[in-house]
Amino acid sequence: MSTTADFATSTAPADVVRRQYLASAAGDLEALRATLAPDVEWTEMAGFPLAGTYRTPDGVTANVMEQLGKEWDDWTAHDDTYVVDGDNVVVLARYTATNKATDKPVDVRVAHHFVVRGGLIVRFEQFVDTALVRDAMTA
Repeated sequence: MSTTADFATSTAPADVVRRQYLASAAGDLEALRATLAPDVEWTEMAGFPLAGTYRTPDGVTANVMEQLGKEWDDWTAHDDTYVVDGDNVVVLARYTATNKATDKPVDVRVAHHFVVRGGLIVRFEQFVDTALVRDAMTA
């Protein structure tokens, strides 16, 4: 049986990814950055408001998490299903939030593909219905 301490230091790909989701949900950007490799490549899907590829842990949190916090209330990625194949972790999840400008909610399914090596996330790619996100941002 693993303990909380084991989970906190585990290099198992699914554990690393789960720590990233927990840090994100808690708004703990320092803990989130600790899950990312120095040369991480984090890609937000074309058509998503923050579309692009960001590098470095600081680049990811500044250009993604901090921006989401400026535009949305309670932005959360609810991870529910993990599919693990070696270094690859695919997570099926749901984004929920309320857009600050329009007061419209978003509730959309999403898939995330992570590559984890040496206990750190080296690559991330997002798949989401960007039209639903943009609809929530449109008055």
